[in-house]
Amino acid sequence: MSTGTTDATPFEAPPADSGTGPSGGAPRGGGRDRYLDLLRALALLRVMVYHVFGWAWLTVLFPSMGVMFALAGALTARSLQRPGGSARTVVGSRVRRLLPPLWAFSAVLLGVLFLGFGWRPEGAWGWAGMLDYLVPVGAPPYPEQVGSESGLLDATWVMEGAGPLWYLRAYLWFVVASPLLLRLFRRAPWPTLLAPLALTGVFGTGLVAIPGETGEAVKDFCVYGGCWILGFAHENGALARVPRYVSVSAASTLMALGLWWASGHQGEDRWDLNDIAPAQALWSFGFVVVLLVYAPVWTELPGRLRRWDGLVTLANNRAVTVYLWHNLLITLTFPLLGLLGVGDAWSLPGSFLLLLPLLALTVLAFGWVEDVAAGRRVRPWPTGRTRRRSAVP
Repeated sequence: MSTGTTDATPFEAPPADSGTGPSGGAPRGGGRDRYLDLLRALALLRVMVYHVFGWAWLTVLFPSMGVMFALAGALTARSLQRPGGSARTVVGSRVRRLLPPLWAFSAVLLGVLFLGFGWRPEGAWGWAGMLDYLVPVGAPPYPEQVGSESGLLDATWVMEGAGPLWYLRAYLWFVVASPLLLRLFRRAPWPTLLAPLALTGVFGTGLVAIPGETGEAVKDFCVYGGCWILGFAHENGALARVPRYVSVSAASTLMALGLWWASGHQGEDRWDLNDIAPAQALWSFGFVVVLLVYAPVWTELPGRLRRWDGLVTLANNRAVTVYLWHNLLITLTFPLLGLLGVGDAWSLPGSFLLLLPLLALTVLAFGWVEDVAAGRRVRPWPTGRTRRRSAVP
């Protein structure tokens, strides 16, 4: 799948013992960076709203893909830079956290396809591609249409439900490449940081076209590579050492260039940046720079935001589950609304409202797999409230 079909979110919450200095954005004293937690939760919410309502302007208002890749890049760099944080250990840890939730999702999806619809992959290459349901080095095979238009589910439900799996491929590529990227960034920070934008101009504009899913993977890597490496720059303080007026001015220029490109290369959905690779790369890069340059250091959410503390914590602890399942659940909401007699005029708001309890049930049913994958104690509903109550004398 291409970047034009879906959004996503990173796959790990900031570790509880993380902490560099203000230049790196992590709070001193070993606490979680609640600003990064809040950004991740907002990105998840934006992704769900986008997938329900399809509002193209949301990709401009908040480019969640670039934001989440930047956050994941920062966390990966933080782990690699810790004493004893060997590349093999860090990469292995992140891959281990990713795979078991994927396996749970794949088991359900393939079980429905095999047993409920009788689908089978085509040929030897199709069966070989099934390995991507175990380790997502590529995009796994699935039918673009299954069932019938007169059935309970739309014939394209599986494409919508499985489409977001492309992001796991992109995330895995970035994680595996991070030790090398971080080494290159330390030796030549500016060329390494800006190289993905230049490569997007090559592979994202059709100047050089690589066919098939390989081409989509290369394009994704280029489009969001700058945001991932911006996470490195934020974590080691390199971004903070640039005068703010310089970084914000440069970011604004790149964002304006991205919108200019989008204005002349619009597709069917007009301002949907997911369909316009160069615009997505430029706008996301500049947007992330501004977010990180002005990043506060929060060990807890301030003021009125504190009322959302539990949900923010839950979203971070169950980011993989929310990401993997939300699109499939969206496809289920519409037939359920039809059974409830909800008219077309209320189908989209009704879908979003129904998605929330379905997602809560899914978190309860499958979220524990994230705890097992991370080697943590299993927690059915990890909002962090038990920990906070125990901390009160």
